[in-house]
Amino acid sequence: MEIIDIIIFILYFFVMLGVGIYFYRKNTNIEDYYVGGRTLGSWHIGLSVVATDVGGGFSIGLGGLGFILGIAGSWMLFTGLIGAWLSAVVLIPKITHLSAKHKFFTFPQVFHHFYNKKVALAAGIISAIGYIGFTSSQLLAGAKLASATFVEIDLEMALIIMGVLVIVYTGIGGIKAVIYTDTVQWIILMSGLIFIGIPISYFAIGGIDAIKDTLGPEFLSMGNVTWQQIVNWSVTIIPIWFVGMTLYQRIYASKGVKQAKKAWFIAGLFEWPFMAFMGVILGLFSRVAFETGMFTELGYTVESAFDAEMGLPVLLNTVLPTGLMGLMLSAYFSAILSTADSCLMAASGNMQTDILSKFFKFNQGMKSQLRVSQIVTITIGVLALLLASTMTNVLELMLYSYAFMVSGLFIPILFALYGKNPNSNAALVAMIVGGTTTVVLTAFEFKLPFGLDANIFGITASAFFYLFTLFLIKKMKLSRV
Repeated sequence: MEIIDIIIFILYFFVMLGVGIYFYRKNTNIEDYYVGGRTLGSWHIGLSVVATDVGGGFSIGLGGLGFILGIAGSWMLFTGLIGAWLSAVVLIPKITHLSAKHKFFTFPQVFHHFYNKKVALAAGIISAIGYIGFTSSQLLAGAKLASATFVEIDLEMALIIMGVLVIVYTGIGGIKAVIYTDTVQWIILMSGLIFIGIPISYFAIGGIDAIKDTLGPEFLSMGNVTWQQIVNWSVTIIPIWFVGMTLYQRIYASKGVKQAKKAWFIAGLFEWPFMAFMGVILGLFSRVAFETGMFTELGYTVESAFDAEMGLPVLLNTVLPTGLMGLMLSAYFSAILSTADSCLMAASGNMQTDILSKFFKFNQGMKSQLRVSQIVTITIGVLALLLASTMTNVLELMLYSYAFMVSGLFIPILFALYGKNPNSNAALVAMIVGGTTTVVLTAFEFKLPFGLDANIFGITASAFFYLFTLFLIKKMKLSRV
């Protein structure tokens, strides 16, 4: 990488840190820190939502899918569009009303409202663990991108650099720093892909003729995906729109229900088709470049083992000229940071509001609460960094984290919001059984029917045991009469 690229990249990093410092001085209490004073508009919220949901993990992960499947990999983010629009219609009106009335900060506080403190605590623990995993996946995505670009930096050192940047500016700046930088980061990413990454890569690999000559026709077919993959993506990704702490924080931060719904419609549209196709197309281009020997000088030969998720960053490092490489690298780091910071804020909110506050009494002064929030955020960031150092696959880590949260929390929140007389004991059983089922099936690598995801069986077990517990409770009450 040339010196001008490095300068552009370093300047970008300093701008992000500057945003964190700016809001560090602006924040006066934890309402500013965690929900932005509840005054943010649709476009800032919408771009922040899509930047968080797609972000670096899916950007790098989509490149990997494009490398393996071609354009059919875009179906993964179609589930994001469905989740966004569905939750805008059926979830946001209910949650906005509750938030305005009770001044919620976190997702588990909804459980406290409908159930009890024990259920809220369990939800807080599940959500915190899930979002620590999310944060780790984003740090790993950034490290992969950096190590593929800066050949002098190995994956471990790149991970440390990414971690320190995200932890510092998020830890001191809070949700406003996250949302406003997300807006800028998303604009940078979209501009970089549309005007730099895609056109230059397309011509560098030889255009459509090279694609057709190198790859089979299935790479240009939307049908190059199995029904199991569609089902697995749907059951893993759509429910996250109903249980994602990052999303609830943005609902709480919105001015009102109208602004929140508009933000969700904006987010869904940017997920699919815009980001979905741009991500997989670049991944497809990287497959062509790899197959035609364009990566040989970097040590990646056609005969060697190659990580599909490294294809996109290696492609950019190969084809982009001086100056543009720095801009494009900043664009992808923007995507990565926009998700990492949001997930870190979510985990911090869960940890302080839903877990630590149950066991410790903090000083009630505004400044004191703000300092505790910053310390909690930084501590969780360090834990996420340590977890990222033990994993190798970005998309796998993200989907594991999604699955763990969804299987434990999805059924209880549905019964809370749309059921009659939500039952705390049933919710607690459903959380434990659902989350445990998914973790056990995943950890022990059980061979599941039809190749379906463990999360499907976790959600099914959660629903069954919620209803079964209700049945037992009713039977016990009848026997006493």
